[in-house]
Amino acid sequence: MRIDRHAGDPARGDDREERVLLDHAGDPAPLLGRTPPAPDTQPNVVELSAVADTPRQSGVGVVAPYDFALDRELWRWAPDDVSLYVTRLPFVPVPVTVDQAAALSDGTNVARATRDLLAPEPLVVAYACASGSFVNGADGERLLWKSIVDAGAPAAVTTSGALIRALDALGVRRLAVVTPYVDSVTERLTGYLGDHRVETVSGVGLGLLNHIWKVAYSEVVQAVRDADRPEAEAVFISCTNVLTYDIIAPLERMLGKPVLAANQVTMWAALQAIGRRPVAHGQHLVDATDRTTAA
Repeated sequence: MRIDRHAGDPARGDDREERVLLDHAGDPAPLLGRTPPAPDTQPNVVELSAVADTPRQSGVGVVAPYDFALDRELWRWAPDDVSLYVTRLPFVPVPVTVDQAAALSDGTNVARATRDLLAPEPLVVAYACASGSFVNGADGERLLWKSIVDAGAPAAVTTSGALIRALDALGVRRLAVVTPYVDSVTERLTGYLGDHRVETVSGVGLGLLNHIWKVAYSEVVQAVRDADRPEAEAVFISCTNVLTYDIIAPLERMLGKPVLAANQVTMWAALQAIGRRPVAHGQHLVDATDRTTAA
């Protein structure tokens, strides 16, 4: 049984399906008081079906650096029924150095940003900054994670913590790294990896102090090729402000080994925390861990 009614008419409890007929301007008024024309003969009439249930949305909160420019990159890993709630940390007038990374890891600011995200009830809060989460070593990362949970997040991940989880999941202990940073920041990354007994077999840093989000795919690909070594079990591309989604799978095919990236591991860990799988095409981390979970 199909019951047609106009916009504004009360719904009936026995309706199995309802259709709202709109004219091309979205105004139902011209259709009121007369029999609606057949939709298939009216190109400007839109039929909205209410048979399907309203889709439910799960939320992921994201705390990002003030200069983060790649919101869309994170969304590419998100399933259609997962929303991202992104907020920025306070502006710090310094270039991309150890000082900036230390400022971004300030627990008070991270806790405040986390509380700002809690209104839409995210199921997990992700701290999306590589350098800010590795700059103070393994102990600093744990304190950062704790500041998010203590602020009220139901679950928490950080980019650097997610990296270690990804390496553990893949059984990787020898890693090549590519960073956009100056040497002093890259050294903090290798120190953090050492805290977790992961050996950095080689590294390439681009030496950038700003505008990291403008790095081209071609630059990243060349840096990965330069950093790779036969003894490296995987390659990690650091910094959430580096675009990587489109090049991870091709790089893995070229190198014959996993290629991990900061945004990838962040979204992978955040979605795992809520029982979801990232949207990815041929990315080893997502495919291999999905098979492991299914088994």
